[in-house]
Amino acid sequence: MTKPAWNPPDWRDRERLLLAPWAMHAADSAGRVHPEPPHPFRSPYQRDRDRIVHSAAFRRLAHKTQVFTGYHGDYHRSRLTHTLEVTSIARTLARALALNEDLVETLALAHDIGHPPLGHAGEDTLADLLRGEGGFNHNAQALRIMEILENRYPDYPGLNLSREVLEAQATRKRDGTAPAPLLETQVVDAADSIAYDTHDADDAVELGLVTLEELLELPLVAEAAARVRERHGRLEGVEARRVVLHELIEVQVAELVAQSRAALAELGIDSPAAVRAAADRPGRRIVSHAPAVAAGKRELERFLFERVYRSQRVLAVRVPAQRKLGELFAWYAARPEALPSGYRLRADRFGVPRSVADYIAGMTDRYLEVDHARRLGAG
Repeated sequence: MTKPAWNPPDWRDRERLLLAPWAMHAADSAGRVHPEPPHPFRSPYQRDRDRIVHSAAFRRLAHKTQVFTGYHGDYHRSRLTHTLEVTSIARTLARALALNEDLVETLALAHDIGHPPLGHAGEDTLADLLRGEGGFNHNAQALRIMEILENRYPDYPGLNLSREVLEAQATRKRDGTAPAPLLETQVVDAADSIAYDTHDADDAVELGLVTLEELLELPLVAEAAARVRERHGRLEGVEARRVVLHELIEVQVAELVAQSRAALAELGIDSPAAVRAAADRPGRRIVSHAPAVAAGKRELERFLFERVYRSQRVLAVRVPAQRKLGELFAWYAARPEALPSGYRLRADRFGVPRSVADYIAGMTDRYLEVDHARRLGAG
């Protein structure tokens, strides 16, 4: 007897089965700026995710600094490893809240593609250099990559991502021009905060900028350490650090899931439209921490800012790196004919300073060093 052929479920059926009513269903997407025929078995958000992963901007994240410019080693995070950690946390949150994981994964993978080399040091330098040209912001640059700079297809500029992806990235610019965020956008923003707070602390201890004992004086870290002691007893050294910081992520994620579920029930959220209505007020997000955890995160972030991001050791490396970026910017601004052809052509539309910034923002840390030495000599 011949067995009946197996017919795999359509992605629309999977979404109807697995996603909550407040999730953004791909079947309800507003589509793309440049219409395309549907794919036979991938949802629109699956295609968006794949377009991000296969982009040059995503690949370059592997050699862009997260925080610690100029520190050689293979332990602390790059932009790429940070992005993958954000994606992991965001998918956990999305599944716990029955959100669209394909959309969440796309937004998480794309959230930092606009970062220039040298981390926030590079962003600050480009913002200063473009002060009279509209400034520079990595979130706005990511949107620029998606819509203009990443030319992968012959029929249109950019990646032609779904409107929900573009809208989410516009929301991250926080300039008031984007609609209120979907839950999928809120989840990625929360995951980003959890990842960089925890992992910057981990990297800072590894590099000897702070000690675990100093971190344990902060209430949120102390709570994580207390949970570790209940399960494992007293740990020491590297083992203690890794387990405590792992637990710090768990504390934040578990609390965020509980708070978000409670908010969804309290507000009677039953659709993406209801999500937008609830979030369409300043400072109001459904995916948000309880006041005590939020206060603990702010205290951890103040500690990191004062003791790590503005430490003399970090600044001693940051300042000369910023000088090189500024020198290279000035060199290309005076010689736009030396830009690659695509950037030269766009200079007629957007101006030389913006096109030079687009080119330099796409560089990795090491390519910036190489190109600076080639154009201006070593030093």
